[in-house]
Amino acid sequence: MKRVGLLGGSFNPAHKGHRAISLHAIRALDLDEVWWLVSPGNPLKPQEGMAPLAARLASARRMARHAPIRPTAIETRLKTRYTVDTLTRLPRLYPKHRFIWLMGADNLGQFHQWRDWRGIARQVPIAVIARPGYDRQARASPAMGWLRRAVRPAGQAKNWTCWRLPALVLLRFRPDPTSATSLRAADPAWHRRFSSSPLNNRAAVVHP
Repeated sequence: MKRVGLLGGSFNPAHKGHRAISLHAIRALDLDEVWWLVSPGNPLKPQEGMAPLAARLASARRMARHAPIRPTAIETRLKTRYTVDTLTRLPRLYPKHRFIWLMGADNLGQFHQWRDWRGIARQVPIAVIARPGYDRQARASPAMGWLRRAVRPAGQAKNWTCWRLPALVLLRFRPDPTSATSLRAADPAWHRRFSSSPLNNRAAVVHP
């Protein structure tokens, strides 16, 4: 049984912070690998300033080199827009995999805005990774109010496949301060570097 962490996001662009939290999750949760689900379009984010999917996927693949991280745009093939629908489909496609959802504390703060977020929590365990400046907001969020009784000790994180759902674990480590927002501000045309990438075609964006 393969143990897989799922990290969803726009990856606009992917950066070393994504890599750092993924490698930390692999160690803390005893994962075989992490899949980066590069979103075709995040319903909660504006499309203005969003680079093409192929460029975002190419940046993710470059950042994931030489690590047990697999960037994928599988949601394009599944034709799923919402996480809850993706999580319904993945176990059917990969019955020998066990999945855990990875998210930063900033996403936990707005988790209650996700479509059927309670359904997500009933489908897979969730690992929340601390992010500077967001812990207080995350702990005070409506979602955390509902999930508070589902919190598991961080010392038992490697046992996540045995947890009764819903289940949530809070992971802490020294985070990388890099953000996609700051990278875009410094280089708004970053995606042009990937315009001639061999990954920049439909065949490359649909397989995990």
